[in-house]
Amino acid sequence: MASASTQTTKAENAGSIAGLAVADGVAGHSLFHRLTAPGVAGRDLADTVHALCSVHGRLNALFDEAAQRSVDALDQRWMTAAGDAFQIERAYLAHLTAAVGPLPSTPGQAESDAAFAAQRHTFDMLARSDRAGCSTGAALALVIDWHAFRTILDAAAHRAGTTVTPTQLPTLAEAAAIAAAPGASPGVHRAMAFGAQQTFAQHRGLCDLIESRAIARDRL
Repeated sequence: MASASTQTTKAENAGSIAGLAVADGVAGHSLFHRLTAPGVAGRDLADTVHALCSVHGRLNALFDEAAQRSVDALDQRWMTAAGDAFQIERAYLAHLTAAVGPLPSTPGQAESDAAFAAQRHTFDMLARSDRAGCSTGAALALVIDWHAFRTILDAAAHRAGTTVTPTQLPTLAEAAAIAAAPGASPGVHRAMAFGAQQTFAQHRGLCDLIESRAIARDRL
């Protein structure tokens, strides 16, 4: 009975990141639908590119720190692959930031800059968390959400007439397999879920901000 109970607990924890992604991931946010709809304003795509560059365009330590805080019973090879792939994403983002042109004029820019800085700090804290599994969960959520962000970035690339760089990020199925991690303890799964939840929350807040900036420009 104890073994069955343990397996049930692990299965419930393993599904939590997938459930969080469905409930709180970028793909379900209204901004995603706004920016992938036909006729989306070029300035909204450009503003999103600049916002993502501000938060994730610099060299961040999430994947490196998560790799250094490897968790027993988890296959860490995906972390190295994800870190290498995200370097390519960061270069693509930098290229797009130049291709889409200057940041669109938007009311409340100083407040937005402060919010971007706060998000960078939060991601730094998640990366350096000593709670086993937390940074791994945060990295998983970043990979999951980035697939949705990538759809927006590619739309911006097409609008700007520049080349789309193929992504080498682990697939959503690969991320889900790592999230399941049948060999990890319930405590590690809870920490992974916490890290993922915090990342999804930060991205949800980022999407809210980007959307509010678009609405503010529409009112000008």
